Amino acid sequence: MHNNFYFLRQLSHKLNQTLSGFTLVSCFTQNKEELVLEFHGGRNSFFIKASLQSGFCCLSFPDRFNRARKNSVDLFPALVSKKITGVRQFENERSFSLNFESNLTLLFKMHGNRANVVLFLDQHPVEIFRNHIKADLVLDLRKLDRTIDWSHEYFVSHQNILKESYFTFGKEIWDYLHHQGFDKADVVSRWSLFTAARQQLDHPHFFILRKKEKLIFSLLPYGDIVEEFSDPLEAITCFYNAFQKTNEFTKVKSDALRQLSSQLTSGKNFIQKNLQQLDSLNKDKHYQQWADLIMANLDGIKTGMEKVTLENFYDENRPVEIKLRKDFNAQTNAEAFYRKAKNRQIEIQQLNESIAAKEKEIVRLQLQLAEVEKEKETTGLDKTMEADRVIQKKKDVKKSLPYHEFEYKGFKIWVGKDAKSNDTLTLKHSFKDDLWLHAKDVAGSHVVVKHQAGKNFPKDVIERAAQLAAYNSKRKTDSLCPVTVTPKKFVRKRKGDPAGAVIVEREKVVLVKPTL
Repeated sequence: MHNNFYFLRQLSHKLNQTLSGFTLVSCFTQNKEELVLEFHGGRNSFFIKASLQSGFCCLSFPDRFNRARKNSVDLFPALVSKKITGVRQFENERSFSLNFESNLTLLFKMHGNRANVVLFLDQHPVEIFRNHIKADLVLDLRKLDRTIDWSHEYFVSHQNILKESYFTFGKEIWDYLHHQGFDKADVVSRWSLFTAARQQLDHPHFFILRKKEKLIFSLLPYGDIVEEFSDPLEAITCFYNAFQKTNEFTKVKSDALRQLSSQLTSGKNFIQKNLQQLDSLNKDKHYQQWADLIMANLDGIKTGMEKVTLENFYDENRPVEIKLRKDFNAQTNAEAFYRKAKNRQIEIQQLNESIAAKEKEIVRLQLQLAEVEKEKETTGLDKTMEADRVIQKKKDVKKSLPYHEFEYKGFKIWVGKDAKSNDTLTLKHSFKDDLWLHAKDVAGSHVVVKHQAGKNFPKDVIERAAQLAAYNSKRKTDSLCPVTVTPKKFVRKRKGDPAGAVIVEREKVVLVKPTL
């Protein structure tokens, strides 16, 4: 209701009293869709700030305003140094004008997302603040006043179209009448409520109300009253400041809830995916069985055989075909399958640990979500988010470097940021004795462990770097990931290869859990 005709009527009347004899000394913008006017009356300044954002259009009257040194643009130069001759409110219209000497008029059209400030010379529009609203260049000041029939006869005969007939009331006034029982009342009682509301609108106080956690400006008292005012300038300024503060709180709270909800969804998907993988691993025990079958038939399996068919005593002696490595003998083939079976058990154990950890994290996120949802004020929300790290702060990273830097047990580990950065890291920021790592057979970051003179790379440092390589790859959600490890001198790039693509001439492979 802060742009309602009944409030603007009170506001323009107050402005007419306040600005009498004042001169406009500056008119500028320094933020998108915000216009600031400074008037001076000899002893003191008076400011009008018009915030004409699509989502929130509102006037305010700050005691002072510090103009920025940069990104500040002067507007409506024809008005500067001109004296105010009066303020006019257009009848039944959400617009008023500041009238200046030299037949200049500045119209404030407070029409929500179509709001604008328009300069007129001799009743003709010559300049607009929001340039995309071209229709305002043909406005006619003489046609802005509108009439309404307030007679009892008209009211009685137009019961079915009251909202259309009394268009100046707006949503808040009709809500007020609804709370007064207007909808269920007879015509006589309706007229009584209607005229009583009009009388209050003619001599109002000004209220900031809270409605469903949203601040509302009203000339009528109903609902949860936050503050009450008798001066329209003070009332609208306090409302603007409170709304901006509440709006910022709402945005931060919404961002926190959205981030927590996203993390919860991601966590639940992670558990579901890993439970499916765990079920598959638990059901598939063929490596262990194949190894046992080979050990039971050592005499029939010779080196050079690529496959063998054996009776499976785990499955009612049904025949099963087992692929062999022809350069291995029977016992070595069995040992290879036993190793794979052992790795399966390690993978199953790590999957169980990952699922348990993720379930704990989901419980923590659900508690955080509940805490954020119940916060009503910025201070409490800030404390909750800081304590629970709801919004992760971005780390300061040197933009000039193509890698993220980690340190583990005194060794620097550099992780490429993207494909192009991978090339820069490998070809320009690493040397032949550095250790180079990359997740095997998938896209991912190049990882370099910097060599230290006279020192070998410890096994746990290599494992840590491999975990980072695995995490920064397409295998980051796998329970185990194979990672290529080699001195950088065995890595080269062929001419014409795409960004990040290299040739590795000699490598070792380690199996690690992807970990950031």
